[in-house]
Amino acid sequence: MSKVEDFLTQEEERAIVEAIRLAEKETSGEIRVHIERTTSMSAMDRAMEVFHFLEMDKTALKNGVLIYVAVDDHAFAICGDKGINDLVADNFWDSTKEIMAAHFKNGHFKQGLVEGISKAGAELQHYFPCAHDDTDELTNEISKG
Repeated sequence: MSKVEDFLTQEEERAIVEAIRLAEKETSGEIRVHIERTTSMSAMDRAMEVFHFLEMDKTALKNGVLIYVAVDDHAFAICGDKGINDLVADNFWDSTKEIMAAHFKNGHFKQGLVEGISKAGAELQHYFPCAHDDTDELTNEISKG
């Protein structure tokens, strides 16, 4: 079994998917988590590549957020689309990463992801409140590479 499968238990994965569902409940924004073993690129460059591969750049309001994790590399990145990036404070993603990294350093990967999702979701709710006709544009399931 690769480290990707060992990274989170099924119960932890369900908790992360539920955190995404709850974060998206009051926003038109979309949050995804992608986990893979390793990358030959920087975590941010790979996150941007995965962002486009998952078609997160096709949301109506350009308000998708991807949390990318390369397990073996001990690296992760958060990237948001233009709609959300134009509105959040310049240090927003860095401060979100710091919260997550503190949990990751202690081996609490699920908690780090859940807190990052919650923080991103709160910001999305602030700038992109849920409309009455909102539909979930992207799956909440964790993608794996």
